[in-house]
Amino acid sequence: MSAHLFPDGSSFPSPGLGTWKIPEDLTPQIVHEAIEIGYRHLDCACDYGNESFVGQGIKSALDAGLCSRDDLWVTSKLWNTYHEPQHVRAACEKSLADLGLDYLDLYLVHFPIALEFVPFNEMYPPGWTAGKDAMSPIKVPYSDTWKAMEELVDAGLVKRIGVCNLTTSSLRDVLSYARIKPAAHQIELHPYLTQNAMVRYCQEEDIAITAFSPFGADSYLPLDMAGENERVLTNPVLLKIAEAHERTPAQVALRWAMHRGTIPIPKTQSSQHLRENLDLFEFTLSEEELAAITALDQHRRFNDPAVFGENAFNTFYPIFD
Repeated sequence: MSAHLFPDGSSFPSPGLGTWKIPEDLTPQIVHEAIEIGYRHLDCACDYGNESFVGQGIKSALDAGLCSRDDLWVTSKLWNTYHEPQHVRAACEKSLADLGLDYLDLYLVHFPIALEFVPFNEMYPPGWTAGKDAMSPIKVPYSDTWKAMEELVDAGLVKRIGVCNLTTSSLRDVLSYARIKPAAHQIELHPYLTQNAMVRYCQEEDIAITAFSPFGADSYLPLDMAGENERVLTNPVLLKIAEAHERTPAQVALRWAMHRGTIPIPKTQSSQHLRENLDLFEFTLSEEELAAITALDQHRRFNDPAVFGENAFNTFYPIFD
């Protein structure tokens, strides 16, 4: 397993296992198996609704002696309804309790969108609607939320904090006032959305990039947020490169992401794919192959709340230009 190294010498394992959309009944088994075969990075979030089941998988793996807690990197995310500073710590502590952990390696602000607070006992996770009509954004300065995130580091609840789904200008703004700078930025990143400027900027600022949806459309087809013809993994360029290396197109997409210095977090419910997604270190891509994949960029963003918010909830949540 590769890793991104931070200035303090700590390492961010790559690739990781994304836990979005893994069904509750399968989550403990998949997490246990992932740890057993070598995954050390688990990407979680309040909004995924399965953190307690991820926690069961972590516990069974630790109880079995597969690794120690210090060997694992566990990320979670602050949901939109907890952006007001007085709710940030409670949201983090809820994720910690569900995961069965004393600390998080990384805690991210999931979206730069603040929604009205929903108490845990009313609905958890509340999603975008809290089970009712779509919630409208409320005005909470991101800087206020970030200050509360910094206090989590001070309290020893999290080792690092970071951001998700920002533009380069909004990330630059965070850096202008952050007492504790973001350790990582999680963004949608795949061959149809290469985000070259963002990757370069984060690398210049020594901010790690985790790449969600590294296979592009595949995560969104079941949600009717992508078309079959938009699948990265059936693109002839990836198919040809995969054939040349006797690898799968998915392995090529992940290797491309890692060659760029980003940390992909693929998800799967398949034991075979768990192993394939980790088996990335016995081949390399040439500069020509890397360039050919990067040239596939279509600026195609599948996870855009301005689009899915309007389609699903009749509410417009623009965060990207």
